[in-house]
Amino acid sequence: MNLRDLRYVIAVADHRHFGRAAEACHVSQPTLSGQLRKLEEMLGMTLFERTNKSVVPTQAAEQILPLARAAVENADAIAALAQGWRDPLAGSLRLGVIPTLGPYLMPRVLGPLKQHYPNLDLVLWEDVTDNLLSRLRRHELDAALLATDVMEDGIVDIPLFDEPFLLVMPEAHPLSAMEQIDAARLETVEMLVLADGHCLRDQALAACKQPGGGRADLRATSLEMLLNMVAAGYGCTLAPAVTVAGRASPVSGTVTQPLAPGTAGRTVRLAFRETFPRRTAVEAVAAAIRTLHPGGT
Repeated sequence: MNLRDLRYVIAVADHRHFGRAAEACHVSQPTLSGQLRKLEEMLGMTLFERTNKSVVPTQAAEQILPLARAAVENADAIAALAQGWRDPLAGSLRLGVIPTLGPYLMPRVLGPLKQHYPNLDLVLWEDVTDNLLSRLRRHELDAALLATDVMEDGIVDIPLFDEPFLLVMPEAHPLSAMEQIDAARLETVEMLVLADGHCLRDQALAACKQPGGGRADLRATSLEMLLNMVAAGYGCTLAPAVTVAGRASPVSGTVTQPLAPGTAGRTVRLAFRETFPRRTAVEAVAAAIRTLHPGGT
């Protein structure tokens, strides 16, 4: 038995599919399946019930899995610790980022980071907050750029910058001529919001005091889709200031107006495991973002 075998067992248990597990482990499906059969023969037990439609861990496998995960995590921690002692600013750093931040912030950050830290290789993973935190807990990510408070044991964060929200509306909207939008007027706006799972959705609904969820006939999965729906006259939306980045509006056909101070915004944070051995690399990324982002300190 070796760590490779344990990684295969964990992958199949997580994906419930040999093909997807093999893809996640970067091996062919016959290789993974054959190695698992050898492991089952060595252990003298069946680890997975296999049918044409499903792959389910046996009761024995369910007892083995926590031990396998602990062994793999400890081995990875040893390797990461050794790498960190050698050079914390070299090698890959797996960075998660939420979809309402990544496309707008990361293009401005990646170049300068590569220039200052040529041996640091950022590996990006875009997903919603809950999924990023889950991957962070499972040691599948080293850090994550989030826009909500992190209230989890073992996860710490570095606040990077505070960012206000802007009201994005069609050019002919009655509020388009106002210099800023106060909370009372915001409550009257027909609001377009992202689908469930996006932190920006909850933040926008809280700011507008619309707990019903905005328009029921639209649940966009990307901010770009929302902005283009606004341009088409379907309603308004709240967008983080990072989406504007010096432009008058994020997309053609829209007008962007600031909200009254304190109405709505978010704090962008860089979260990571408290035990992560390469804190120097995380702090280097944090410092670069603070320097390059207009709201950074």
